[in-house]
Amino acid sequence: MRTLTATKTKMAYSAFGLAIESELPLPELAPIDTIGERFDLEIIIDRDLKDTVLLEPYDFVVEDRNVTVNMPEAALFRIEDGNRITISPAEGADEDLIRLYVLGTCIGAVLLQRGIYPLHGSAIAINGKAYAFVGHSGAGKSTLASALMNQGYPLLSDDVIAVSPFSAEQAPLVIPAYPQQKLWQQSLDAFGVNNEELRAIYGRENKYCIPVEANFCNSAMPLGAVFELVKSESDTAEALIHPIQKLERLDILFQHTYRQFLVQKMDLTRWHFTLSASLASQLPVYRLVRPADGFTAPQLVELILNTISAEE
Repeated sequence: MRTLTATKTKMAYSAFGLAIESELPLPELAPIDTIGERFDLEIIIDRDLKDTVLLEPYDFVVEDRNVTVNMPEAALFRIEDGNRITISPAEGADEDLIRLYVLGTCIGAVLLQRGIYPLHGSAIAINGKAYAFVGHSGAGKSTLASALMNQGYPLLSDDVIAVSPFSAEQAPLVIPAYPQQKLWQQSLDAFGVNNEELRAIYGRENKYCIPVEANFCNSAMPLGAVFELVKSESDTAEALIHPIQKLERLDILFQHTYRQFLVQKMDLTRWHFTLSASLASQLPVYRLVRPADGFTAPQLVELILNTISAEE
């Protein structure tokens, strides 16, 4: 366990198309040269803020679209104007746990504040386009992304997919996140990866952080399609794929918006519906059904690549 240190040293990183200046070390992110740099997002540590705000555990308070949340054993976080994250750490809080919230929930709120559409899933670059793989926790999104990466297709994002502002005239672009994946031990075993040099995710002893610098796409890519990954409710041993019709696409996009409960709290329902409708009309959406048991990523990869080839 590593507690948050008292340093005020600032470091500079790039992720989600943002230049970030941070008092919290973020080794997952790509460092950048600070000379002449103008920062889009600052991350600061204010140890006293938590003593001035009374919030129940896991309570989210939104005022003028600024978000304050109390994550017990980690910190009180405040996300403001899409350009500042303030961390007020709990006593003895583990730095790894704080980073999980910063790079997850806090970044999700930042993207919403900046008008960037966030999806919950993994994005892979295939033949000059980005393909989003969304699904509920445990669906196998990261495992599927790894299987595609093993075929030579680079990662754009894992967990939070940032889709740039778009219109009828401007195609949606997926903005690269940072070169890291999270995989369960079961998936590591299936891919033949040894976990000895990998760092386990805080609170999840069987899930690991996987650096993927050598197989990461640093360029924004136009979004080509969305694939929803679900587990089969029957005993079938075969992976299947189905196109989704336009009306159902809206529900899928809403379900898999990252931290979608914040959309209403931040008074972004109309904005979100407008962009969701635009995405639903512009892009093909598919449902990938995988057997509940067994390792079927290779089958899914074949279905995906055949589908993309047919679309092209």
